Amino acid sequence: MPLPSLTEEQRFAALAKASAIRKDRSELRAALRAGTTSLHDVLGSSDEVVTRMRVSALLDALPGVGKTRAAQIMARLDIAANRRIGGLGVHQRRALIAEFERRSSAQRARSKARMSRPGSSSSGSGSETGT
Repeated sequence: MPLPSLTEEQRFAALAKASAIRKDRSELRAALRAGTTSLHDVLGSSDEVVTRMRVSALLDALPGVGKTRAAQIMARLDIAANRRIGGLGVHQRRALIAEFERRSSAQRARSKARMSRPGSSSSGSGSETGT
């Protein structure tokens, strides 16, 4: 099936829309990395920018998750590699949220354990005199 022929004006409008969506997705990924947006908020959104984003790109943007770990998580939760957020089922969304709630509680526990170790100092210098 041949592509529809667009006028110059329609082509530029489509390019502008695509550029704006890429920019919005980039800002969303940055907000996820910075921790200003949560996975729960993103998965609950019905915004076109979010729903057409790939799940792998979403997971890759989370702190501590790269391409390999994202692929492992998706395989464990039976989410196809090419799945988009809008195509996730209710159970898959819940499983993703539960996965990262477990991860964050485990990280908090490790951090708490590190802070409660005897002899650990927050400065890390090992010397209290500063000389």
